[in-house]
Amino acid sequence: MTDYTFDEKSLFRDGKRWFPVMGEIHYSRYPHQYWKEALLKMKAGGVDIVSAYTIWIHHEEIENEWDFTGDRNLRAFVETVKECGLTMFLRVGPWVHAEVRNGGFPDWLMAKCKGTTRTNDKAYFAEVEKYYKKIYEQVEGLFAKDGGPIIGIQVENEYGHCGGLTGKEGEDHMLALTQMLKQIGFDAPLYTATGWGGAVTAGLLPVMGGYCDAPWDSRPEEIEPSGNFVFTYERNDHAIGSDFGLGEGVTFDMKKFPYLTAELGGGLQVTYKRRPIAKAKDIAAMSIAKMGSGCNLLGYYMYHGGTNPDGKVTSLQETKATGSFCELPEKTYDFRAPLGEYGQANGTYKEIRRLALFVHDWGEKLCAMDTYIPKENPLTPENFKDLRYSVRYDKENEKGYLFVNNYQRRNEMLDHYDADIFIKEPVEAKFHGDIKNGECFILPIRYGTIDENVPLCKLNGYEVFYARTPGKNTAFGTTILLSSTDSLNANKITSPSGKEYLIISEGLVYTENLADKTKVYLESRNIPSFKIIDTKDRIATPAGFLRNEIEEHVNSYIYSASTPFAPAVKKTFVSQDQKKAVYKINVEKWPADHFGTLCDVFLKISYTGNCARLYKDGKLVADNIYCGPGNTWEIGLKRFGKEEQEFTLEIDSLEASQKGQIYLENWPYIPNNDGAEFEAGFVSDAIKIDNQFSPKNAVCSLDGITSEHSLLVEFDLV
Repeated sequence: MTDYTFDEKSLFRDGKRWFPVMGEIHYSRYPHQYWKEALLKMKAGGVDIVSAYTIWIHHEEIENEWDFTGDRNLRAFVETVKECGLTMFLRVGPWVHAEVRNGGFPDWLMAKCKGTTRTNDKAYFAEVEKYYKKIYEQVEGLFAKDGGPIIGIQVENEYGHCGGLTGKEGEDHMLALTQMLKQIGFDAPLYTATGWGGAVTAGLLPVMGGYCDAPWDSRPEEIEPSGNFVFTYERNDHAIGSDFGLGEGVTFDMKKFPYLTAELGGGLQVTYKRRPIAKAKDIAAMSIAKMGSGCNLLGYYMYHGGTNPDGKVTSLQETKATGSFCELPEKTYDFRAPLGEYGQANGTYKEIRRLALFVHDWGEKLCAMDTYIPKENPLTPENFKDLRYSVRYDKENEKGYLFVNNYQRRNEMLDHYDADIFIKEPVEAKFHGDIKNGECFILPIRYGTIDENVPLCKLNGYEVFYARTPGKNTAFGTTILLSSTDSLNANKITSPSGKEYLIISEGLVYTENLADKTKVYLESRNIPSFKIIDTKDRIATPAGFLRNEIEEHVNSYIYSASTPFAPAVKKTFVSQDQKKAVYKINVEKWPADHFGTLCDVFLKISYTGNCARLYKDGKLVADNIYCGPGNTWEIGLKRFGKEEQEFTLEIDSLEASQKGQIYLENWPYIPNNDGAEFEAGFVSDAIKIDNQFSPKNAVCSLDGITSEHSLLVEFDLV
């Protein structure tokens, strides 16, 4: 049995310091037939620990009618986590938030325990105990002590911060829930509690959070720069849920617990009020700032997006009607996560994977290093002029890392040409070079010398670095230097024989370990291709590929077999009035002669409006909040089948009057049509735009719709 413990600096795994990456996925928000694929993609992205909420209302929407079937089959999900070779943190609530109705509480519970939920009321505790027992029935025998994947339990969520009790009463509540779990049979080596914003932790292992923006904020305008991009000893994110000043809102002794995160925003789930767009660089820079501040676990919420399931009584999204301060889409929970609502990877996935490669190979030593933030380091995110940097260093071994972040979301940082960073503590060292706006990186410090290239991973005894500037790959001695672009596309794979490979591909690469081989899957929107750095033996050329040796230790492969095209899409205008436009969307049958090669087809909808909804057979299956020009709505179609499909698309108008009521980073052009008539069934030529019709003082248009296919190829490493 693997042993998991912690001290004031880090987690331990079998007595060795451990820097893991954790990623959140909600099994009840993703089709169960694709769980394994999703988890393998998460693992390939560097995730070691899968975190997942159990959402009460998804399992007992109607009192005493429990549902653990299909996408709600918790036991099957945990078993799949084990099958994929991952560990797991189970976040059992009972209140979870998770942008779900009532924070996860069923309506019947809210009525039955009116005014006493999340208190020390005996009747409320009795209902929680029933719920915990049902969850335990699902996961019994799947804890780490049993050889299962569950190594941690999170108790409640944001307790004392977003609702609940504070002070001693809050501590008593958390202790009572923890004791209840243990008495029922939950037995994990780690018990955690969210620690930000004044939340009470009751001696449990606190985990922190940080988001690059705040979609929950009530202001419909640009908000102040996020403090999550500065190096600081402060662990609290004062912007989660409500505002706190720096140094406020931490209820535990930070000297006694390691700095771990469970909710670094892997993206942002936009609301109807605020629609900030999380970009890949936002998440990368925030992560580096946390690492340089002493963080020893990168935990992302969300890592994989999803879709809200259908409710039996109500829709299940967070709404103001249920007392929340946010209004969210009924179906989509894409979150702009590294892996989206339909399992598609974005640039954030590659940024996190690159950091994960680093911590997997150097994290054990990094965990032991102390953190030094110079006094001259900027403390506030409004400082766009001065360089932000920190040092983590091991004095005994005379090695460490320089962390630099010259990036602040939505703001321009000063370019520093011929910059000098003079480190005085804990070691004297100097960095000299250009640091431009938007750069963030980690450089090794060895015996007082700072390397100029960024560490990526180790490979068969080699050390692999990448250059901060464009360039070609080179090898010298026991060092391999990649270009920055190739480092973002790099996947480290170990074959059953122990040989390590770097597969570099713009596509999505993930693997499955079998008894005698590692099966490699490559998903690509283009013709599948990859480069492989094989410092030992060249791999056999996979079937359907052509090989070309291009550099020392590097071979390139391109798929030469015929590939299918995406099925055609046809749109038909149905109707339009002042409030919305309606279209029929028809998608042809998938080509049968390539069944299994075409792994998904993405419907790409470009529209301008307030929001849009997609219906199939009269049922809402997908929805989207408009986030400004250039943001295409993408829907994966494989979950609907490979036969010909017909959908109904509705687009709601975005009105000029909404400009002071909602926040968009960029607004579309809204024509002024005060003098034009608009009646149901008739639109004057004066407001006709690209064969679409714009309502008066509003915009509502389908700008384009296409289909894009994703191809899947497989090959083996032995």
